[in-house]
Amino acid sequence: MWNQILEHFKTLEQRPLERMAILVGGLLLFWIIEGAIPLFKLNYKKTKLRHAGVNFVFTVIHLIIHTFLALLIIKLSDWCLQTGFGLVYWFNAGIIATILIGVLALDFSSWLVHLVMHKVPLLWRFHLIHHSDTNVDVTTGLRHHPGDSLLRGIFFLLLIFISGAPMYSVMIYQTLVVIATAFTHANISLPTGVDKFLSYFLISPNMHKVHHHWKQPYTDSNYGAVFSIWDRLLGTFKSLDIKQVKYGLDRYYAAEKDEEVLTLLKKPFGKLDP
Repeated sequence: MWNQILEHFKTLEQRPLERMAILVGGLLLFWIIEGAIPLFKLNYKKTKLRHAGVNFVFTVIHLIIHTFLALLIIKLSDWCLQTGFGLVYWFNAGIIATILIGVLALDFSSWLVHLVMHKVPLLWRFHLIHHSDTNVDVTTGLRHHPGDSLLRGIFFLLLIFISGAPMYSVMIYQTLVVIATAFTHANISLPTGVDKFLSYFLISPNMHKVHHHWKQPYTDSNYGAVFSIWDRLLGTFKSLDIKQVKYGLDRYYAAEKDEEVLTLLKKPFGKLDP
């Protein structure tokens, strides 16, 4: 069974349609669920479909960038394998340990790049496009400025280099993060106890919604993508009554412009309103 699972993920990067089906399937699943059990009644500028269309533009750009980065990911992972470079080879890790090291290392890269984008003013200019969405739903998950997407790819490569993660470990993590991204951004209402329980080991929807709160220090917290271990161990975890969460930004530009694609694309290169 393990061999079949490994073979499936080893070659998953060669099946782009299957990977796209996972992405689209996750979006559609949580789109349906958030319609059935919504957390908030969102006030879209026009319609939910129009809002999704705006975020889909950023999603397509993100996927194009990461399609090219995938070539570097494959080459780097293969180089680590050929040279025996990286944690999984230095520790002579077995299959299970290799998956764990690779998945945890790549999840740490997601946490770290997210932290860096919040702390470095130049990089925050690009990342704030993600936070500018005043109606956070499942489509917000891949609303990233191209500069944001590129930086995420660089950190991803860095942690592959350090961990030596083989392609099956990389593909397992990328599958997890696609599903987790849709889940944590979806406008779904889970029982408080269930959400809190999940947040002890995974990024839960309410935990991530705190990160989208307009007011600091809550905006600068809960950076994780899949696992909550990094926020809890490294002091960036915060909780807030979900009823107090308000999406968007308190400055930089008018909230009315959060669905203007050209404005959002150009904003990192212009003046940020105080």
